[in-house]
Amino acid sequence: MAILPIVAFPDPRLRAVAEPIERFDADLRRLADDLLETMRAAPGVGITAPHVGVLQRLVVLELTPGEVRVYVNPKLVWSSPETTRATEGSVSMPGVTEEVERAAKIRVSYRDLNGAEHTEEADGFLAVCHQHEIDQLDGIFWLQRLSRLKRERVVARYGKLRRG
Repeated sequence: MAILPIVAFPDPRLRAVAEPIERFDADLRRLADDLLETMRAAPGVGITAPHVGVLQRLVVLELTPGEVRVYVNPKLVWSSPETTRATEGSVSMPGVTEEVERAAKIRVSYRDLNGAEHTEEADGFLAVCHQHEIDQLDGIFWLQRLSRLKRERVVARYGKLRRG
């Protein structure tokens, strides 16, 4: 496993749409392992292949230490009309967070590392993470879910952090 360099905001690759994965092989497993190692080092609880500059539809989550979840080609297939608010951030924009409103409950279809199809229903923090990471795969950086004023404030805070 390797720690890969993380693409930093405002890199345009963070707004690119990731391509579906078609080969379920050792290279895919290696990328998933590298994403896990990179996410843990960041630190974070979720990461996508685009976060490391690989424009493929792969997500790794570890919301609880040791409980690693890998999603290949995940798709949001249903979301509840009820919403919830949660604090979000990104490994590509460390040090800043903001509250984002998202669907409270969702259903996701995906494949595992062997190519088998699955469907998962989620609520709470897992539902938020799924929506956040699938947005990233669709070229929607989390800041785009904020009002213009909140987005400008977050970008300004991030700029101050980077300048030191």
